[in-house]
Amino acid sequence: MDALVSELFGSGSGHFSGSQGTASNHKPGNGNGVISKKASSKSKKAKARFSRNFKLSNNTPNLPPEAEEGNIEYKLKLINPTQNRFEHLATQMKWRLQEGRGEAVYQIGVEDNGMLVGLSEEDMRASLKTLHRLAEKVGADIAVLREQEVDYDSDVPRKIAEVLLRKVPDDQQFLDLRVAVLGNVDSGKSTLLGVLTQGELDNGRGRARLNLFRHLHEIQTGRTSSISFEILGFNSKGEIVNYSESRTAEEICESASKMITFIDLAGHHKYLKTTIFGLTSYCPDFAMLVVSANTGIAGTTREHLGLAMALKVPIFIVISKVDLCTRATVERTVRQLERVLKQPGCNKVPMVVSSTDDAVTAAQQFAQSPNITPIFTLSSVTGESLDLLKVFFNIIPPLSNSKEQEE
Repeated sequence: MDALVSELFGSGSGHFSGSQGTASNHKPGNGNGVISKKASSKSKKAKARFSRNFKLSNNTPNLPPEAEEGNIEYKLKLINPTQNRFEHLATQMKWRLQEGRGEAVYQIGVEDNGMLVGLSEEDMRASLKTLHRLAEKVGADIAVLREQEVDYDSDVPRKIAEVLLRKVPDDQQFLDLRVAVLGNVDSGKSTLLGVLTQGELDNGRGRARLNLFRHLHEIQTGRTSSISFEILGFNSKGEIVNYSESRTAEEICESASKMITFIDLAGHHKYLKTTIFGLTSYCPDFAMLVVSANTGIAGTTREHLGLAMALKVPIFIVISKVDLCTRATVERTVRQLERVLKQPGCNKVPMVVSSTDDAVTAAQQFAQSPNITPIFTLSSVTGESLDLLKVFFNIIPPLSNSKEQEE
């Protein structure tokens, strides 16, 4: 990764520092690519101390090895880097932000091979402080997504941290993601969008969806027949920006650093051509398939799933109206969806999201692999698990990097 960044940006500051406490995981050499005996001896002693202090538990999972491309960066630690090393790390951060079209995720306490080493409390604070300095230098905002302890047999607790960086490109006012909303009629698509964008829960009779309808017959029947657009914003701290605090769309755009544009499409079979037009003409980044928990896969659900797959639009699923069903009914709907997704025609890997950690993991896995299909179960009336969907929207990056944009 470091060599690739130096080659791309032509920076002369890409040399690794030999001082202790820098973010590199390199081995010191004698300048000719040959490791000296003294350095090798020090390395062996360090490994011996490492193995004496703690050992990896069998229950501790490893992350996949770090990829040279993409917006995810692993750092073992970032403690007191030299000036040259600091400049190199800033260049590296710019590369990751460019790959993520303005967003990057840093895993602190993780080696390049994906091993979860973890850091002590003091080292973690110092590393996060350095990361804040780097973010200030490149003009990015930083937010800690989660911290968790690593399962080591050690007296000193060690933890890893996952940090989200966001920087709006110079030629954009905000990061923009387009999400097409699919699903059968009466599955709760417009109601869910109304709850997300208005900031108020539904009353159980469709009050939240009234602001989304454009025609009188839509209000009378409760069915969407045209394409409508709604926006949901996130500021640099990951907080929701919607119509509950802003009166106009312009105010939301001014306050938000990331915008989710929802394309609300029709669910009735009579308006299938309109739905196809919305999917093909507006080039959505993802598709959100809304399925009612009490009816399951019915009506145009299979057609909409097939359309999204045929157009190669990554899809995730939201099971709505869980407040109307028993837990057994919801689980039956989830199993029904899992069977469909695993069929040879789909070849998807369903991932049920039930916690904040699951939402963070789902957002990252969904961005890396198009076969991953997150499944959310929520209610627009009680607000159950609605926050998990918001966390997912906040973290998920655009699915095309700089190379794909050029193509």
